[in-house]
Amino acid sequence: MNSPGDSLILESDSPERTMEIGRTIGASLQGGEVIYLIGPLGSGKTHLIQGIARGAGVEESTAVNSPTFVLVNEYTARFLGLDLYHIDAYRLASPTEFEQLGFDDLYRPDSVVLIEWADRILSVLRDIPAIRIELSHEGPTQRKIVFTHISPAIRAALTR
Repeated sequence: MNSPGDSLILESDSPERTMEIGRTIGASLQGGEVIYLIGPLGSGKTHLIQGIARGAGVEESTAVNSPTFVLVNEYTARFLGLDLYHIDAYRLASPTEFEQLGFDDLYRPDSVVLIEWADRILSVLRDIPAIRIELSHEGPTQRKIVFTHISPAIRAALTR
């Protein structure tokens, strides 16, 4: 673990560890957060989101997967009393398409919005305060996870 400046860097050696990190984040959510997930294919974005959903209380029986074709999945985070929205920007042809999804209706104090492939639409999100999570390959199963703009509660949970 390393935390230079505003960043926190964690390493994961397996999909299960990535999901465990996500569960820690999910249990620390307050509502009103927007989380950008950025990284190449196979870097662990979906595993991290699955963990976040479980940590926030999304039922184990609910399939949490990338909404690549439907673009937005909605889950109920029963532990926290929040709506959890999972957006996949991979197939969006333009930032305008993202705006048409109704992001303004999803971004509320009683919800959390998770955006995979957020780097494709950053131009329309530049005024939205968000937690930024960048994942990268460090080996066949090793991942580096860099967090910026995280809340003190999430930072404390992740560094315990």
